[in-house]
Amino acid sequence: MERDIYTPEHEAFRDTVRTFLAKEVLPHHEQWEHDGIVSRDVWRAAGRQGLLGLAVPQEYGGGGTDDFRYSAVLIEEFARAGASGLALSLHNDIVGPYLTRLATDEQKRRWLPGHTSGEIITAIAMTEPGTGSDLQGIRTTATDRGDHYLLNGAKTFISNGILADLVVVVANTKPEGGSSGQSLLVVERGTPGFERGRNLDKIGQKAQDTAELFFDDVRVPKENLLGEENRAFSYLMANLAQERLAIAVGAAAAAEHVLRLTVEYVKEREAFGRPLARLQHVRFEAAEMATECAVTRAFVDRCITEHSRGRLDAVDASAAKWWATELQKRVVDRCLQLHGGYGYMTEYRVAKAFLDGRVQTIYGGTTEIMKEIIGRSLLG
Repeated sequence: MERDIYTPEHEAFRDTVRTFLAKEVLPHHEQWEHDGIVSRDVWRAAGRQGLLGLAVPQEYGGGGTDDFRYSAVLIEEFARAGASGLALSLHNDIVGPYLTRLATDEQKRRWLPGHTSGEIITAIAMTEPGTGSDLQGIRTTATDRGDHYLLNGAKTFISNGILADLVVVVANTKPEGGSSGQSLLVVERGTPGFERGRNLDKIGQKAQDTAELFFDDVRVPKENLLGEENRAFSYLMANLAQERLAIAVGAAAAAEHVLRLTVEYVKEREAFGRPLARLQHVRFEAAEMATECAVTRAFVDRCITEHSRGRLDAVDASAAKWWATELQKRVVDRCLQLHGGYGYMTEYRVAKAFLDGRVQTIYGGTTEIMKEIIGRSLLG
């Protein structure tokens, strides 16, 4: 079925994204995979092409649009290209809303121009070694010392952790902690006491730097409090719907693309004297996956439309996230099986898709957490 959620303007933007990928990303991605990190130059190139800060007001150099469909186009094209190293969606769709919605005018003048140009790379530090998806269990503390907070704690699995110039840190600002006592503090590169640990060795997404972060008596000026004190949990809950939708958009696009690659492969690959595509089992597998992808696409596209209208709630976003990512995992696994031994070779796209996509059901809230959110909405 023809998709009808995009306008000619969105498709023109898609062409821009594809050109950027072909020129600035794909020729270098293999080297970035080897290095475990992308070049800072590609961030600045993304800024020059208008791919950063899509929702940031134009006065700060951004795109000035709250139409999420532009972000969806960007996410889809990066997923189809297998370009997992450059975390533009994290920068635009996860960190960006905290800066545009919560920052003061002075903070916006300080941070948003660099955010849109690629000079300032951003990250958000929620997860801790002992908490995982449990945001209420955060132990990092920020003690009020008059004109500053004294920040202490550790974070892990932080995407963009090595490159980030600006990190939004979730910390307890009440002694008793818990969801009613958390605040968002912005920690900038070079602040004394702020240290980065290992660039973590993951099974996939090798080019995307993911790090441990440590805060040892870090003096964070009161001017770097984002939003109101002790309101972080409500801010996080408000923004998680967009984060989870962004993951779902990428998952649906990745599943569709790997299926297309596999259809082409089984048409060419022969076994027992004929193409694999002539075998009934292979045709049934393709039929099942194509139908599942089509059904998922219809739901995710509806969520994109609803979010662009400001109507997507946490429950539907959770449903899209768990369903689309589990579909991606299932489809890629079945496609790898249809490739046989070649599917296990990293030179084949399906092998990379298998490794890169496995985390999709984990970050942004695990499948189990998504089901809990949906279940509570139904059963209390």
